[in-house]
Amino acid sequence: MSGNFGIMDETGLILGCTDENLSGMVHPLISEVINNDSLFTEADGWIFQKVYIKKRLEFVVYTVMEGEYSKKLLSMLAINVANIKNYYEEKFDRGNFFKNIITDSILPGDIQIKAKELHIPFNTCRSVFLIKTERVRDVQPHEVVLSLFPKRTKDYVIALDDETVVLIKELKDKNDTKEMDRTAKAIIDTLNTELMVKAQIGIGSIVDSVWDIGRAYKEAQTALQIGSIFDSDKAIINYDNLGIGRLIYQLPTTMCRLFMKEVFKKGPFEALDQETLLTIQKFFENNLNVSETSRQLYVHRNTLVYRLDKIQKITGLDLRNFDDAIIFKVSLLVKKYLDRAEKQHADFR
Repeated sequence: MSGNFGIMDETGLILGCTDENLSGMVHPLISEVINNDSLFTEADGWIFQKVYIKKRLEFVVYTVMEGEYSKKLLSMLAINVANIKNYYEEKFDRGNFFKNIITDSILPGDIQIKAKELHIPFNTCRSVFLIKTERVRDVQPHEVVLSLFPKRTKDYVIALDDETVVLIKELKDKNDTKEMDRTAKAIIDTLNTELMVKAQIGIGSIVDSVWDIGRAYKEAQTALQIGSIFDSDKAIINYDNLGIGRLIYQLPTTMCRLFMKEVFKKGPFEALDQETLLTIQKFFENNLNVSETSRQLYVHRNTLVYRLDKIQKITGLDLRNFDDAIIFKVSLLVKKYLDRAEKQHADFR
């Protein structure tokens, strides 16, 4: 069987065909093909088939061959075109390359080779932002984040699922923390304004090599995990600013329980009511300043002193003493960590 086969884009420009004289021309029947809702169009002896990739019309393949197998052969051509396009995009798409790095889907030895193949600057400062949003129907956080970063050759936005988006952003140098903060705030504000969606962002350390992108991503994951325990109200959590929470997170729960028993020998932590815990929180926020704390709590100074004495009586710790205050502050964080661990254990039952 012989015939004329060809492929054109959605504008009708013939990209290639068996009749070389037609290459580079615009097919006169393209409007009829595009306006036809069917996958196949037959007109003036031509048979056309649309080729969709990711639900978007990318190409139209055609033939003028006659015979019962013409549509079958045209369908085979369409499948091959789609497969080649997908293979090319997967092989040469930079976003997919970075996705493979953060999901450990590429061998470490292949990273530099692939980066060179894709013309990606290897030793450039970058940071990884892990963006977690609420699950909301018919909402695409990925598209909103993508619109904030039009420079696709420097910044890469990757959708991992409906609730998780990763931004890999290029920075001037390893001290460009202000740009990191501005970027994170812009994402939070835009998602809240345009989609009315709450989000939380974990930020990894600034790295200066593509090799370290995977590590920065894991740090961003850790920042979100630790932040959800110790700073659940914060929208932006930077791995480099986790403080003592990162240390506690790495401790075994048995050691943490032993620590709590040793600290609260006189009475259990649970003996402290919510009003007392609020007093303690404000006292710490005001750097152990009695006058400022009483002012913010709208209580008399003597009332606050009475509460602090009560705390000392229950726990044996005088929060006006710097060393005791440090021990109690650590205890608060350890308690949060243990509460989360117990909740996770209960959820797995």
